[in-house]
Amino acid sequence: MSLELTLVLLVASLACTGFLVWLEKRPAEFGRVRLIPTTPLIFLSLMVAILMIVHVVNLMGFVTGR
Repeated sequence: MSLELTLVLLVASLACTGFLVWLEKRPAEFGRVRLIPTTPLIFLSLMVAILMIVHVVNLMGFVTGR
């Protein structure tokens, strides 16, 4: 993957995380069920962001694995 695509995915996952946190903090309306499971999606988007950060570090020449 190129650096540009990695950075686009990093920004997209951070934006998605911010939107989902905002959605989670909104007060629930009585009698309405939320159809989006925000907590697992926040976790997933944060994991993607962490993976993209590690990938950017690897693209810059640092070794993060064995």
